[in-house]
Amino acid sequence: MSAPWSAIGVPIDSVGRAGGTEHAPAAVREHDLPARLGAEDRGDLDVRIHGEERDQATGVIGIADTLATTTAVRAAVRDVVADGRRPLVLGGCCALVPGALAGLRDAVGALGVAYVDGHVDVYDGTTSPSGEGADMPMSVAFGRGPDAWVDVAGGASAAPADVVVLGARDPEEAADIADLRAGTLAALEVLGPDELRARGLGAAGAQAAQRLGAHGRPFWIHLDLDVLDERAMPATDYLMPEGLEWDELAELLAPLGASPGLAGLSLGCLNPEKDPGGTFTERTCALLAGALAGA
Repeated sequence: MSAPWSAIGVPIDSVGRAGGTEHAPAAVREHDLPARLGAEDRGDLDVRIHGEERDQATGVIGIADTLATTTAVRAAVRDVVADGRRPLVLGGCCALVPGALAGLRDAVGALGVAYVDGHVDVYDGTTSPSGEGADMPMSVAFGRGPDAWVDVAGGASAAPADVVVLGARDPEEAADIADLRAGTLAALEVLGPDELRARGLGAAGAQAAQRLGAHGRPFWIHLDLDVLDERAMPATDYLMPEGLEWDELAELLAPLGASPGLAGLSLGCLNPEKDPGGTFTERTCALLAGALAGA
């Protein structure tokens, strides 16, 4: 029998201002996501990311708050896993990812990652166009930098060969990281929407689950809602065309969510300020409830 879930809220927005994705944990609770999964709710961590200036040393907006968030998320995830449960990390933005992966690594050792996102998120404090922590979580997870953030995460949490990025399609990011992808991150598999459709969404999810969970290795799912097409999901901050539809995302997540190797999941980039009627928050909760129903 799979371990039960424990929900942890991480109300952050790495833009550096109050609002936006900070409201997402409360919004999904209003739609009973933890209850739908039979999850224990451990409440929100006392974290925020504020301050709109880039730090000179790291290039990251709100670096002190970002590091504090990583420390708090790392400890919370580690504690949930130590209690024999699975973390359901309710963000917030993708800057929560380094702490989540570090906490799982602390608890279990080597891990895999299914990164379901419209972006690869391997900028660092120098290359990021914005300085937002949400640009660079997998750079931190790979131990590439920014150094201060990697240090707080306890070093690298995952190897590129143990990560599959599903749904990335930002052409500007792809151009920016092309040399990196051809070099030190050559082992990182990135499948865009067209490639996922060519394989079949369910088949692609099943292949990722099998690979990431090989030999009993646990893996983490991170879901950034900008993996969805901008017309399908307007309640997120980085809107892009040519993304997945809701039914395609459900098909992709189903085998990942049902895998015995699934050790935890994080949700990022739901902006309730763009969803005043709650329609897209409800669709998100229904999606996750369906994907994790048999987990």
